[in-house]
Amino acid sequence: MQLKPPIPHLICFNKPYGVLSQFTAEGRWRGLKDFINIPDVYVAGRLDADSEGLLLLTSDGKLQARIADPRFKMEKTYWVQLEGVPDDAALAALRAGVQLNDGLTLPARAECMGEPPALWPRDPPIRVRQAQPTSWLELVIREGRNRQVRRMTAAVGFPTLRLIRAAVGPYSIDGLAQGTWREAEDQPDNS
Repeated sequence: MQLKPPIPHLICFNKPYGVLSQFTAEGRWRGLKDFINIPDVYVAGRLDADSEGLLLLTSDGKLQARIADPRFKMEKTYWVQLEGVPDDAALAALRAGVQLNDGLTLPARAECMGEPPALWPRDPPIRVRQAQPTSWLELVIREGRNRQVRRMTAAVGFPTLRLIRAAVGPYSIDGLAQGTWREAEDQPDNS
């Protein structure tokens, strides 16, 4: 009798631009099946097709709920390329909480940063305007509203050009090439 290999408990995937947070492709967007050929794993928290970076998948329903549920306030770290250079007032607003059409966001951690190390090129590249500089921001939030980071930066006057989720709680894309995945080594407490 041949045994089936064990299903990884938690997968960290560095999702490229243009890939949906689902296995099935739709329209112009690719699906996860183009990158991950493992049965019975499910996305734990979504990431828009036009965003890049860390997407977690698991075979454990309790763990999936714990990662995705805002009640557990698992921090999400984003690297955000902005149109323009945010001033102190914009950073202060992000840190205090931004009023969006669906309510005030929780306070965020927001710091200007240089271009992330070992950053891969985006395909297609972002739009660049000659007269408008761009900058990078590290933004850490504990919510997961629809397109929240993009709406927050736009609300303070600096539209998002590129959005990369670098980490969710203790899991990150460090050392993980775009379009590849690895099994996470440590699992959070499920209780």
